Amino acid sequence: MLKKMMAGVVTAGLVGVAGTAHAGKDLDAVKARGQLVCGINTGVAGFAQQDDKGKWTGLDVDVCRAVSAALFGDSEKVKYVPTTAQQRFTALQSGEVDVLSRNTTYTLTRDTALGLEFTGINYYDGQGFMVPKKLGVKSAKELNGATVCVQPGTTTELNLADYFRANKMTFKPVVIEKVEEIRAAFYAGRCDVYTTDASGLYSTRAANTPAPAKPDDFIILPEIISKEPLGPAVRQGDNQFADIVRWAFYAMVEAEEAGITSKNVDEMLKSDNPSIKRILGVTPGMGKALGVDEKWVYNIVKQVGNYGESFDRNVGMGSPLKIERGLNALWTNGGLQYSPPIR
Repeated sequence: MLKKMMAGVVTAGLVGVAGTAHAGKDLDAVKARGQLVCGINTGVAGFAQQDDKGKWTGLDVDVCRAVSAALFGDSEKVKYVPTTAQQRFTALQSGEVDVLSRNTTYTLTRDTALGLEFTGINYYDGQGFMVPKKLGVKSAKELNGATVCVQPGTTTELNLADYFRANKMTFKPVVIEKVEEIRAAFYAGRCDVYTTDASGLYSTRAANTPAPAKPDDFIILPEIISKEPLGPAVRQGDNQFADIVRWAFYAMVEAEEAGITSKNVDEMLKSDNPSIKRILGVTPGMGKALGVDEKWVYNIVKQVGNYGESFDRNVGMGSPLKIERGLNALWTNGGLQYSPPIR
């Protein structure tokens, strides 16, 4: 009996050791540099776009800012590296970037064979089709024989082929790597259809329709033909760094659920709610468990905002895109955004 009890004590001790955060080479490199290097899109309104002063903004950019706030207490210690669809994985694998936050679909093969680790889903999306209204097309089922603009090296390219084959239709692909060039080709009439994630179509229509054409001259067809869970990824091999990226995003979701915003976060520090005190570090422990400052969530929410604030200003009703929350609403509001508890 004594031996069994001692074995239990030893096992419990080992579990405790296994649960302690240890910095790996990626986290050490980021800390030594004093800056997070984040791979983003070359320019998609609402997700990653430079303003007229050269400042990057967007839903994916806010993930990078949240990680920086958690690590350094400062959301602006980020270097942004624009990457194309074909460059992005090599950039992460080679160490050119620390995190990839670039409208990237979480799939089994990307999570395994490419040596990546996805750390969450910051936007639930699906592939759609955009066409000029003048074509008179009302459904994707009417696109037999169409010329379709699509980016190579994407899940979009594979889904497109699968959808047309499944529906016994033919199409002619116009494959262009750079998003700016593919938009130009679509608007110039080189293809009948532009296909990508629906969020990208709304972004393109709202922000990139060239004059004298108007956004209303183009329609996004009702069919969504795939699941596209988009989220940040890191390299496999540094569990603590992956945890920090993962929980920096979850903190934004958890803050929204708890009613903590960038405007009321200072007042929330005085809350008597045990959960809010733990989240904001008034009751210490969560920062130590993650290997960051106890004010990590406070810094994220104060400087970046909660998930709802980020969604609204970048892609939602407070933005030109006017995208409904839909699947990206909190689980308490019928959506899929759900954070494990910060406890």
